[in-house]
Amino acid sequence: MNVKEIKEMICLMNENNLLELEIEKDGTRIKLKKGALINQEAVPLPVYIERQITQAPEQKVQETAKKEAVSNRLEIKAPMVGTFYRAPSPEAPPFVEINQEIEPGQVICIIEAMKLMNEIKSEVKGKILEVLVDNAEPVEFGQPLFLIEPR
Repeated sequence: MNVKEIKEMICLMNENNLLELEIEKDGTRIKLKKGALINQEAVPLPVYIERQITQAPEQKVQETAKKEAVSNRLEIKAPMVGTFYRAPSPEAPPFVEINQEIEPGQVICIIEAMKLMNEIKSEVKGKILEVLVDNAEPVEFGQPLFLIEPR
């Protein structure tokens, strides 16, 4: 696909009020997602968080007891497609480290999408248990980025 075809897809999205478009052509897959811009800056998107259920395979637990087996861990997921960055610049320290306490509203990473740097902020208070993505690695929408222990 070339730039002209991508621009045509964007026009198609705008003309039909589409928020998302995914096309595969000649073995190339492209996914376009529309986001709001205010004064040429990306509007912060919510970070998706899901609870993980941990249970040993040998355990046979009734459905009511499964709710108690939910671990005290949350995944912070990517709110968009882009490139994941742990720090604001290559020479700067990462926003967060393993075992670091975080607060709601604290910047935990950046996702670059279409040449825009989007600060991803925590929505919960907790401790970083694991960073699940390498620096400068592409991420998909909904991909787990961090594993945290909420406080």
